[in-house]
Amino acid sequence: MAAVNEWLNGYLEAILDVGSSVRKKKKNDDKVKIAKFEEDNNDARVEKLFNPTTKYFVEEVVNSFDEHDLYRTWVKIAWDDAQKLARRRLDREKGRNDAANDLSELSEGEKEKGDANNNGLEPHVKDDISRISSEMQLWSEDDNSRNLYIVLISIHGLVRGDNMELGRDSDTGGQVKYVVELARALANTKGIYRVDLLTRQIASPGEVDSSYGEPIEMLSCPSDGSDCGGAYIIRLPCGPRDKYIPKESLWPHLPEFVDGSLSHIVNMARVLGEQVNGGKPTWPYVIHGHYADAGEVAAHLSGALNVPMVLTGHSLGRNKFEQLLKQGRLSREAINATYKIMRRIEAEEFSVDAAEMVVTSTRQEIEEQWGLYDGYDLKLERKLRVRRRRGVSCLGRHMPRMVVIPPGMDFSYVTTQDTVEGEGDLKSLIGSNRAQSKMNLPPIWSEIMRFFTNPHKPTILALSRPDPKKNVMTLLKAFGECQALRKLANLTLILGNRDDIEEMSNSSSTVLTMVLKLIDKYDLYGQVAYPKHHKQSEVPEIYRLAAKTKGVFINPALVEPFGLTLIEAAAYGLPVVATKNGGPVDILKALNNGLLIDPHDQKAIEEALLKLVADKNLWLECRKNGLKNIHRFSWPEHCRNYLSHVEHGRNRRSTSLLEITPIAEEPTSDSLKDVEDISFRFSTEGDSKLNGETDPAARQKQIIEAIISRVSSTGNSNNSYFPGRRESLVVVAADCYDNDGNLAKAFQTIILNVMKVVRPGRIGVVLLTGLSLQETIEALNSCQVNIEEFDAVVCNSGSEMYYPWKDLMADADYEAHVEYAWPGENISSTIPRLARIDDEEENDIVEYASACSSRCLSYSLKPEAKTRKIDELRQRLRMRGLRCNLVYTHAGVRLNVVPLFASRKQALRYLSVRWGIDLAKVVVFVGEKGDTDYEELMAGIQKTVVLRGAVECGSERLLRSEDSYKREDVFFQDSPNIVYAEMSYEDCDISAVLKHLKLS
Repeated sequence: MAAVNEWLNGYLEAILDVGSSVRKKKKNDDKVKIAKFEEDNNDARVEKLFNPTTKYFVEEVVNSFDEHDLYRTWVKIAWDDAQKLARRRLDREKGRNDAANDLSELSEGEKEKGDANNNGLEPHVKDDISRISSEMQLWSEDDNSRNLYIVLISIHGLVRGDNMELGRDSDTGGQVKYVVELARALANTKGIYRVDLLTRQIASPGEVDSSYGEPIEMLSCPSDGSDCGGAYIIRLPCGPRDKYIPKESLWPHLPEFVDGSLSHIVNMARVLGEQVNGGKPTWPYVIHGHYADAGEVAAHLSGALNVPMVLTGHSLGRNKFEQLLKQGRLSREAINATYKIMRRIEAEEFSVDAAEMVVTSTRQEIEEQWGLYDGYDLKLERKLRVRRRRGVSCLGRHMPRMVVIPPGMDFSYVTTQDTVEGEGDLKSLIGSNRAQSKMNLPPIWSEIMRFFTNPHKPTILALSRPDPKKNVMTLLKAFGECQALRKLANLTLILGNRDDIEEMSNSSSTVLTMVLKLIDKYDLYGQVAYPKHHKQSEVPEIYRLAAKTKGVFINPALVEPFGLTLIEAAAYGLPVVATKNGGPVDILKALNNGLLIDPHDQKAIEEALLKLVADKNLWLECRKNGLKNIHRFSWPEHCRNYLSHVEHGRNRRSTSLLEITPIAEEPTSDSLKDVEDISFRFSTEGDSKLNGETDPAARQKQIIEAIISRVSSTGNSNNSYFPGRRESLVVVAADCYDNDGNLAKAFQTIILNVMKVVRPGRIGVVLLTGLSLQETIEALNSCQVNIEEFDAVVCNSGSEMYYPWKDLMADADYEAHVEYAWPGENISSTIPRLARIDDEEENDIVEYASACSSRCLSYSLKPEAKTRKIDELRQRLRMRGLRCNLVYTHAGVRLNVVPLFASRKQALRYLSVRWGIDLAKVVVFVGEKGDTDYEELMAGIQKTVVLRGAVECGSERLLRSEDSYKREDVFFQDSPNIVYAEMSYEDCDISAVLKHLKLS
């Protein structure tokens, strides 16, 4: 009974998924239907939440199967979560209405133009699934002057170029294959000089192959034999190197990966600049994050380098969260603890904030999955795009472009021709008597044909895992109950591999058991094949066999996110029948090689299959169309569309590229301390070019030897140190406030002790603070410290940077660097309204004018005022298309609203790049608590010194709500880079700390 319930649960979930999509399409977008969430009558609530068919189905199931698990699933869906989901949906509706009202002054011409854009998606070109805009120039490979550098990031799982261990674990699946093939395909595109795929380094011989510990792996050789061109996997530390950990455990280690990636990219930019850009750094053309973890990393790198970011979600947390809630087997708390789902969702939301473009496989992914996120709304994105096109202000709102670019495929192994006559049919290979085989047949053909009484009949092929959502039972019923179809065709079911059905998972064993029962019920022996085993390498032959018999491929899944098997079938000349729910709609529109069906409509499945099998002219036309259009899903086509969209995004984004201060040569002992972990390729004098005769390992050894030789020859030179050209940095970032938000005496103690120990020379001093510039000057004057002794002062929570040694000149490049998506004065009145909790006084939060600037809106809060926490306020801003970084400072009595990419940690990364200082040579002093950006300062590869007793009162209470993720998901609290020091209000032995860290 439990196995049956497993199938019923899966079927119910799929029906509810489809039902929710139907309701979304039918919903009147111009009205907020609050009533359905406030209905007191239980029956009315059920009617509003679920359509009659679903309700009837559930009632029948509950009446027939009195099982606690199934009953709990239904109750959880209908009652427990409805109110929580409804509350968030109402907030989203309010946010969308606010944005719509602000943008309501569109002219009629703008409205018409917006409506013409395919309901908010990119302008549609007939039968072109990638939907290149008419105003967008296609990527041209004729410009030989391009030497572009592209960075891809995919962190979790086991990533290598050959012998991929797909399916080894849940983290090593299709995404690994996709990113490796994408890297190779991009590197083979003219105009692309180098592609780096950044992933995690794992050196755990007992768990995984040693190849995953290699810092560099070549994926493709440069066509011109250059040192640095081509595609490479770059492996960087992210958590314990000697342990393979699942993606759910990687979150606290991501800041380390960000800093390591930044160092690699900066060094690579220098090397490529010397080779192909006249000595100027060659920054990435785009940084592309894959999945939530890599998306967050890409977002931080995009902000640090001011380079456009692209995101591919692959699978999404909100969708998974809602599915798990529907199942009812785990509570919200258990889901969060098991899957770190709230941390993942916030990473996805932040990635959407930062992304210039989001790549999806289908329109269904945009509408039904990304549409669940606070930071994306289809209608609002359309309005903003129309306004930009017309030159009308977007009032500070930003929304990434969602583009459909299906995964590429390699069709080089496909040998089918355009006509059936040229290829022959099964009778040309075997006679009417199967024993009279005219040639050696593939073993899988024999394995399938042994099931059939007449193997010459057209084969209806279904290929999927044995999952209830794949809807194989409905297909079997359609075939079994249609006598005309049974006379004309056979049915082949490739449902994974099995030894003993009873030893399989509940859902798989249930599906296979029901398949066998249905075959027996309809007496389909001799007409249905269901082989127990097949190899992955035999799948092409399975498609070929179906094509030889002039058969049809069918995907009847209840919901199909993409439908890769449909493309594979088309490549072998098979017409297709596919579900109308999800990605197949886009695929069939592009290929025009089959029919769409309602997967719940058994009669529709019968008719579609019968039509294609019986009408040979239609079959031949679909076959030809599929073969003719299949190139649209090739890797070259994918790369062309991808690069066209990226170029379009770059053209509408202003980028100011960093200049790097030249680095003086260092002593050999310092510069080569970790030379074995170097993850980039240097151009060195006198080394030979890669010509394919030297393997990557030998080549890497040559490079390291050349570096040692080159650096050793320089010896110890007497370097001249000055601000902007230091060897290391000491950073003061302790937020020393009392309970009233006033600067405490501890600030003076720390500053005086730092200045007493750090003398001008190798080490520079930087101040990071939430104070305004004027407040900072006054605070330093009270300490009797000359502000000119600092190399840099970063004020207003990372939004402003000043150089005291340049007469307190502001860094204009930094201001331009962080301005991305900054709404500025457009949100000055919005912040107080959204920050206040309902029914609180209006003057509880007011603008603090003296601390405001062009990159910071500052607000003063009454000590007793009740305001929203950072995550709640950020959510409401996202719902309105507003992207900002929010920081509570001064013990929670002040709120600084700064640009999305402005923060104290990002300012530190900016300085490390600008001044050429490795973040590993930076020491940051913080307290045990601080402003709400405190956690960022704790994380990364810099040395962080926690001064116990330095801070009376922090602002952490205003950071996250109770049901959000925890601090341990943000940074690794047992990191060896974090040290603790005791401090009294009168003394702090900074000297001892710096000696311990070997900086003094």
